[in-house]
Amino acid sequence: MRTTTVLVIGGGATGVGVARDLALRDVDVTLVERDGLASGTSGRSHGLLHSGARYAESDRVGAEECIEENRVLKDIAGECIRDTGGLFVQLTADDPEYFERKRDACETAEIPTTTLDDEAVRERIPEIASDVERAMEVPDAVIYPSRLVAANAADARDHGATIHTHAPVEDIAIDDGRVQHVTVGGSVDERIEAEYVVNATGAWAEALADMADLDVAMRPTRGVMLSVEYDGLGPVLNRARDPDDGDIIVPHEGEVVLGTTSVEVDDPDEYAREDWEIERTVEECAAMLPPVADAPTVRTWWGVRPLYAPDEDERGGRGISRGFFQLDHADDGVENAVSVVGGKLTTYRQMAESTTDLVCERLGVDGECVTADRPLPGSDDPKRLDEFVAEFDAQGETDAGIVGQY
Repeated sequence: MRTTTVLVIGGGATGVGVARDLALRDVDVTLVERDGLASGTSGRSHGLLHSGARYAESDRVGAEECIEENRVLKDIAGECIRDTGGLFVQLTADDPEYFERKRDACETAEIPTTTLDDEAVRERIPEIASDVERAMEVPDAVIYPSRLVAANAADARDHGATIHTHAPVEDIAIDDGRVQHVTVGGSVDERIEAEYVVNATGAWAEALADMADLDVAMRPTRGVMLSVEYDGLGPVLNRARDPDDGDIIVPHEGEVVLGTTSVEVDDPDEYAREDWEIERTVEECAAMLPPVADAPTVRTWWGVRPLYAPDEDERGGRGISRGFFQLDHADDGVENAVSVVGGKLTTYRQMAESTTDLVCERLGVDGECVTADRPLPGSDDPKRLDEFVAEFDAQGETDAGIVGQY
């Protein structure tokens, strides 16, 4: 039997963020992940660091959270981020009133914007669609999630955390209103006894909660991403319309990532991958940047969004900002466990801070969060970051063409 003060289950951005925050507050923490770090949603995104503009007109609070965390990560994450900027592109077929609403909402949320006319857009991106009307510049950026997750794990480890990869949870024992121990297989192959347990497994949170007879209702959706050969695109391109399939193009140096679809799945591990999703994504992205229609495909992957079902029922519709939720299981009769679900990669640090605040309150730990001000280790050294990625087996699909090139 191993012991720890806090056991974090899940090695995506939120899980390692919680482990880092706890370790920096001098809390003994162990993290277990069934595969390599970033092997779930975090490492299978399109790699966008949101400015908040995508959500500005639908969720002001969510947009404000994004722009705040956008600035924090640009300060602390160094070579985990590439500050490309972004454009919301209006084509002739797009409703000009949508563009105006988004620009006004960005101003309200204090997201800086600059409007470019069609000539200025073509000067910036010569191969942009011929029917471009105008674009709105916003402070989007590109994020390399493998590096980000691995650097968080390295900082947690350097401050006393224990990180176990390839260590799947096999059982959770509940007795007398508490998690008594968690049985972990793989590289651990032992029971772990913890004072507090954090379920940070994202789209898999419902399956993990089931082991403890807890109800965490998830409604995951899949989305396809394609990385295609294309060099020279500067900013992220977003289509200035209601969110839909194929409305984002993210530059990753000699490639661009095209995304994405949104299809509900029953099981985040076993789901169909349909050709129509690829075809539609390419067709719609090519409406903004025509050369991608015939660009050679480097790789194709699907990711699964960790959507919380009650929130989806309440909000409805695709593209509305998804916040995160802390489900304190003391309300369900298990006093030493919490599940954190939903959210976005951009706001992982904020999610981790909020979750760590709750855990510390439950444990009676007095410690302030410092993760917004402390640079990640190796943040100025891409080679060192890539060594962390290798150490924690954290290579995801999103940045597979970038990591390891130094």
